[in-house]
Amino acid sequence: MNIQPKRHCLLPALMVTLFSISAMAADLDRPAIEAMLAKADKAHPADLRRKDLRSVDLSGLDFRNADLWGADLRNANFSNSNLSGLNLDLTVMSKINLSGADLSKSSIFGVHMGGANLSHANLSGSRFIANLDRANLSYANISNANWGVDMKNQPMGLMRVSLNHANLSGANLTNANLSRALLRLSNLSGSTLKNTVLAISDMTGADLTGADLTDADLSDCNLEGVDFSKTNLQGTHFAGVKNKSLLKGLDTSKHLETAIFQ
Repeated sequence: MNIQPKRHCLLPALMVTLFSISAMAADLDRPAIEAMLAKADKAHPADLRRKDLRSVDLSGLDFRNADLWGADLRNANFSNSNLSGLNLDLTVMSKINLSGADLSKSSIFGVHMGGANLSHANLSGSRFIANLDRANLSYANISNANWGVDMKNQPMGLMRVSLNHANLSGANLTNANLSRALLRLSNLSGSTLKNTVLAISDMTGADLTGADLTDADLSDCNLEGVDFSKTNLQGTHFAGVKNKSLLKGLDTSKHLETAIFQ
């Protein structure tokens, strides 16, 4: 009698094996990283360069004496951690949790952070050239940050911060530079944009309802479909905007008479 093997019986065992391999993907676990951080100092930082730290819970830790350059941080939890002043260039950070984290004066260049959670994070004074499409930056502190294009340092072509569909509601962007940024369909409702530079940005369909744009620079921006309802436009610069009728909600904005159209 020729009995055919029941191949479907092998599937559960195969799935368990694949799950085990996936669960062991990270190079280090939290206790090992905590031990490294405890021994580290500025002269001898914890060496986490290019380490695979996917999905590891690293919340609440102090990484200021660590080197995370080029690490794989996808889906990792860094909520309420301190990463102030770190060079995080070329890390992999899609869907990372950085809610409440301190990234002040940090550098993130050439990084994909799509879907990342940066709500309530401190990003003041940071330098970002990254993809933050669909990221959550609600109530983040982005004041004095430099996220604008550096036109003198673009060997691979024009690289810019991308915030398409991002949630920036309630965020503080005072004195920030986001020149040439991509902000299509982004949510900036209730945000603070005092003295913020947004020149030549693509803000198509963005929501700016209730935002404060005092002295902000929106020169030569693409403002098609942008909602300015109840927005503070005191001293806002609109150079290059020839037809105010194309801007939504201007009739309910505040201090429109002081806005500068050229």
